[in-house]
Amino acid sequence: MTREDIIQECRDLLELLPSAALAKARDKHPDIGGFGVFPVYAPVEIIHAARLMPVGLFGAGEQIELSHAESRFQSFICSIAKSTLELFLGDEMKDFEGAVFSSICDVARNLSSLVQRNAPDLYIEYLHLPQNMYSAESGNYGRAEFERFRTNLSNHLGRPITDDAIRESLTLYNEIRGLTRRLYTHRMAHPTSIEAADLYAVVRAGTRMMPEDYLPMLRDLCEHVQASDVKPRDGVRVVVEGAFCEGPPIGLVDVIEASGCLVQDDDMAIGWRLFDDDVECNGDPLAALSQAYLGSSVYTSVRHDCDKPRTEGLLERMKNSGAEAVLFAPAKFCEPALLDYVLFRQKLEEADVPHLKIEFEEKMWTFEATRTEIETFAESMLFD
Repeated sequence: MTREDIIQECRDLLELLPSAALAKARDKHPDIGGFGVFPVYAPVEIIHAARLMPVGLFGAGEQIELSHAESRFQSFICSIAKSTLELFLGDEMKDFEGAVFSSICDVARNLSSLVQRNAPDLYIEYLHLPQNMYSAESGNYGRAEFERFRTNLSNHLGRPITDDAIRESLTLYNEIRGLTRRLYTHRMAHPTSIEAADLYAVVRAGTRMMPEDYLPMLRDLCEHVQASDVKPRDGVRVVVEGAFCEGPPIGLVDVIEASGCLVQDDDMAIGWRLFDDDVECNGDPLAALSQAYLGSSVYTSVRHDCDKPRTEGLLERMKNSGAEAVLFAPAKFCEPALLDYVLFRQKLEEADVPHLKIEFEEKMWTFEATRTEIETFAESMLFD
């Protein structure tokens, strides 16, 4: 496939609702089931080893109207929670085996309970991921939680999920994460080698495909990007921060670079590229996943780390990526992101780092006001 074909196919996948993405995958894999994964992180290897397709639940954007979810949530709740619940209330997920949620915020915690209550035929799991990364028992606790998930999912399906099958899935996802890191590393050195919105679409598309089908596409794209002629252009090198579980619309990411910024790094879809090294594939696969979560996770605000404050993680991300400014892109009504912004802003001002906050929501369709803000911000730096 050509580079353009790969990117277009990825963008097209993001226009599909979860049921349509599952139906498309079943053209090649007729016997697979579907399993929803609410951001930020879940052990997708266990799901894939169960002969299910892990499908990212990032809300539904403009693809679905809120007919039922509004009556279950307050008006000031983030849009991803509402549209995700709407998927279940509107029978969009009826062909799925279930979904898994994890601890991100109070809204996500309550969302899993609401889904479970309103979709009683599905297996809905809530993962209690480790919060203390440095306790001697954290590794055992994380492994036990993944074992509980495997056991419950296996019981629901009525078939075993073996260690060997998980190891095979680990090998597959290790290569996917490795290729994704290669793309991000290459873009840091050559920011114009691939547009930020295109890379974002590619990563998100990986949550709407079977990994066996996604991997060759990712290999081809890496070769195309690394072999392409790079045409430098002026721009402010930025880190995009604050997506949490809800990623910004593709159109907004397009606007960021069109307005004079070069995205060096970001935390969009971070849960699907969480590890900065391969997960050990020999030995106990669940223990390996637990250790990877504790020791190999990249910095992210949704993973508690008492030894490295979030503010220090952001400064480190800036330094490693060669960025000179930060664009905060929190979703509207996302309290954790907005609370984090207070801490980040204080730290960045102490370090004299320019920054700008732009909020978004799922059904955002016009970006003119945001474009003006970003252009003004970029020009103030370029022509200072």
